[in-house]
Amino acid sequence: MDKMIETGKKEVVISNDGATILKHMSVLHPAARMLVDLSAAQDVEAGDGTTSVVVLAGSLLVAAEKLLKKGVHPTQIAEGFQYAAVEAVKILEEISIPINLDDREFLLKSATTSLSSKVVSQYSSVLAPIVVDSVLRIVNTATDTNVDLNDIRIVKKIGGTIDDTELVPGLVLNQTVITSAGGPTRIEKAKIGLIQFQLSPPKPDMDNQVVVNDYRQMDRILKEERNYLLNLVKKIKKAGCNVLLIQKSILRDAVNSLSLHFLSKLKIMAIKEVERDEIEFICKATGCKPIADIDSFTEDKLGYADLVEEA
Repeated sequence: MDKMIETGKKEVVISNDGATILKHMSVLHPAARMLVDLSAAQDVEAGDGTTSVVVLAGSLLVAAEKLLKKGVHPTQIAEGFQYAAVEAVKILEEISIPINLDDREFLLKSATTSLSSKVVSQYSSVLAPIVVDSVLRIVNTATDTNVDLNDIRIVKKIGGTIDDTELVPGLVLNQTVITSAGGPTRIEKAKIGLIQFQLSPPKPDMDNQVVVNDYRQMDRILKEERNYLLNLVKKIKKAGCNVLLIQKSILRDAVNSLSLHFLSKLKIMAIKEVERDEIEFICKATGCKPIADIDSFTEDKLGYADLVEEA
């Protein structure tokens, strides 16, 4: 049966997946904690059978408790379990069917079987091909024996249905392109730069006030700010970058209207508010390297994509 769970953040989750349910439960007992970790490990390794693993482990614990009450030493019980595990693996290997990663039809059947026990079982015909194709895109069928699911990104959008789910052969960002200065929203043969500094005037570490009592001083401040930003944008353009991703910062604005104006003039697409935990994935997907300082902004740190556009 499906369970409805209210999380600590007041979010409601409906699931019958063992790992999902246990992840949202605040478990304190050490043995119960191990069962939660067990279901999470099963989810990572096989993606299915999380509930079965917990039920099986629970039954083994009940059997072990009966033996303890009879006075059997814990070491002997543990050794018995290890012998049983070796025998169980032998039997499983004898009855198992080898998987060929080139056989897409077989993989589709396996994925559909796994989905049949989930909440989304009626949508298995939509989701199974997406699941199989997404894994096949990141795995080398000739050499790989396992797959890192962190290489597949799931982006959730409010307002759609499961039928709207689609596989994008590329990188999807939640952030939108900054278009307030009239910059481009579509770039072909994109050279992608990921910066961890901001395109706005530097701020002092402490709050302070600058009193300007002469309009010439005011002009000088504005001129220096303009030159500072212009030099930053020129160096970015000189490296060949035409798509700029800016990491989120709480210290100062990622961009201001003047730097956006310069970026649009030089036909550079700008995207801000890139989260820190997205950095590694973006770098792996596009081949770019995060740049912390304008002086180290060089062409060899840029990533590449055939097309970057806002959908």
